[in-house]
Amino acid sequence: MGIVGAGPAGLTLGNLLQQAGIPCVVLERGTREHVETRPRAGVIEHRAVRMLDRHGLADRLLREADRHGACEFRVNGQAYEVDYSALYDGQTHYVYPQQEVVKDLVGAFTDAGGDVRFSVTDVALHGIETSEPALTWTSADGRAERLECSFIAGADGFHGVTRRSIPAGAIQEFSHQHGIEWLSVLAEAPPSTHKVIYALHPDGFAGHMLRSSTVSRYYLQVPVDDTVDNWSDERVWAELHKRFALRDSDWKLTEGRITEKRILDMRSHVVEPMNHGNLYLLGDAAHIITPVGAKGMNLALHDAEVLAAALTAFHRTGDETGLREYSDTCLRRVWRAQEFSQWMVFMIHRSPEPFLSRLGQARLEHLIGSGSSAGYFAQNYVGP
Repeated sequence: MGIVGAGPAGLTLGNLLQQAGIPCVVLERGTREHVETRPRAGVIEHRAVRMLDRHGLADRLLREADRHGACEFRVNGQAYEVDYSALYDGQTHYVYPQQEVVKDLVGAFTDAGGDVRFSVTDVALHGIETSEPALTWTSADGRAERLECSFIAGADGFHGVTRRSIPAGAIQEFSHQHGIEWLSVLAEAPPSTHKVIYALHPDGFAGHMLRSSTVSRYYLQVPVDDTVDNWSDERVWAELHKRFALRDSDWKLTEGRITEKRILDMRSHVVEPMNHGNLYLLGDAAHIITPVGAKGMNLALHDAEVLAAALTAFHRTGDETGLREYSDTCLRRVWRAQEFSQWMVFMIHRSPEPFLSRLGQARLEHLIGSGSSAGYFAQNYVGP
């Protein structure tokens, strides 16, 4: 098995295949240090944690992660808590940065003898429509290498080589631009909250996401086509203070050194089917989802779980059922997550059209005041 990409999807797949006795090689263009320190997502659903735990891949996560069962919406200077854990069988999120997940998965894979090739370049796929596909690449020391394999897993992200290797017309690609953008900010600042905050403000959305006891992630809705250069640290903090402000409360936002600022293009993208020939796509190579609702990494982990089970069944018994059903199985969850993400995007953002902004606010007010709406939110937010 050849796996392209050492992110959560590729590394989870590698670990599960290795445990099943299926040889695999993971190719990664970045260094090990890069993939183990690159900050990205930070919220893991209960279902994904249970899966990792079953395979002995969640020991440190379970020791160190914070568990969250409620979030907070702020509207017109007032705070409203939604206890989604109580609404959905006591299920919780685990707050654990993606780079720590990757670090755990790399360690487990290599400690058990797994083969990861870091800093590779010029990766190319060959014969994906045949029974004998292959990967070629240039190693970190400049040598040309080749791997003959039975299957290839593409877990190399939206801009990776694997999806681009599928012939034109062989798959459908569904894309949607949401017409909004976020400024994503990472700061060495202890969280100012014990729960995720979604704030609605006349000037746009603001989000406060927890990453660790010393690091916080913030989001600011910014004009489309805005640039990081327009956002000095001072302006970032001033805007966060303003959008998070509460009436009749002594709550304060804790500031710290900003270590990262980038503009997020809020788009959604889905590939159907998620395989072609003997190439199977996972994670961002197959689907992009907005950060709203924290679904991206969780969908990637689900893809890896489904594909690993299908490959294991084929390896042991020759049963191809799981491989044939891989795409349909994953896409059911992907489209459900996309629908929920769109539902939340519409609810928490200010639209340039005042009518749409008021509809979004009405949806949020319904969520806060309706048990049935809150139940829908809880089930989808914490993950089915």
